[in-house]
Amino acid sequence: MSFLKKLRGPTALVLTALLAGCNTVVLNPSGDIAAQQGRLVVIATYLMLLIVVPVIILALLFAWRYRASNTKATYKPEWDHSTQLELVIWAAPLLIIIALGALTWISTHTLDPYRPLERIRERHPVAKDVKPLVIEAIALDWKWLFIYPEQGIATINEIAAPVDRPIQFKITASGVMNSFYIPALAGQIYAMPGMETKLHAVINEAGDYEGFSANYSGAGFSDMRFKFHGTSDADFNAWVAKVKDANQKLDRADYLVLEKPSHKEAVRYFGSVAPDLYGAILNRCVAAGTMCIDQMMAKDHLTAMGEDDANCTPEEAKRRASLRALVQAQVKKQESRSE
Repeated sequence: MSFLKKLRGPTALVLTALLAGCNTVVLNPSGDIAAQQGRLVVIATYLMLLIVVPVIILALLFAWRYRASNTKATYKPEWDHSTQLELVIWAAPLLIIIALGALTWISTHTLDPYRPLERIRERHPVAKDVKPLVIEAIALDWKWLFIYPEQGIATINEIAAPVDRPIQFKITASGVMNSFYIPALAGQIYAMPGMETKLHAVINEAGDYEGFSANYSGAGFSDMRFKFHGTSDADFNAWVAKVKDANQKLDRADYLVLEKPSHKEAVRYFGSVAPDLYGAILNRCVAAGTMCIDQMMAKDHLTAMGEDDANCTPEEAKRRASLRALVQAQVKKQESRSE
């Protein structure tokens, strides 16, 4: 009995550790996209176990059946081929590979993060008159900046969204590559400087969820976390009103201070945001007098078009001149914004 009592503590710890994984966020999420991804993981695992489990059982069975002490087992030292066995050995894995390939191909297109949502949950398609909530996410060192362009607000390390409303994340980074990840909502997607990635998702249950960077980015990486609140429409409007009541504003000068590295940044609200701040961050031209990436590309395109005009027909040259004027106007507009 004393021996059993000694084992009680370690056994409880082992059982607790094993059972703790039974309700993991990844396999029991609150967002439809994450739920579909979780089911994909489970189905793929079961399909692979159809091969793995029989192989393990047969390996143990063969070892027991043909052990040295079992004199009743058939001994055939010259045996080297069985057509039936070869068919089983090769056909079963081939069928599993075909099934996994089909499942992966379909899921890759259905769960494409750039693809707008077609449903908010199973058997509930997105209504035609519903517009997604746009959230611009910027990975800074080491904190997250979120801009709501429609609401004209911004936050540090906190976001909110109504339940059952599609969300469109536009994601970029200020310097070092990171990875935007809310396990309860959808899979991770990278945040890269000078580039924009997108993520479409929806939360189906109200609650507070963890978000973080899933890609190491330096000394403050482990504290690069934020809260995601799934709310009712009324609570979301109240949250937006609370953020708007903040006295802080976020213009380009403020952003240049904000993007400097910091650790364990507390939640902060900005009641107003400079127009097209996200566009300037994306094109790496927040500082005055800095040429934006899209301006460089447009000017390069203009130069290339001008060099080719000599070889064009009159109609093509006229079309290019019209396009060139349009691009020049856009460049001037961008330059005036960056000054």
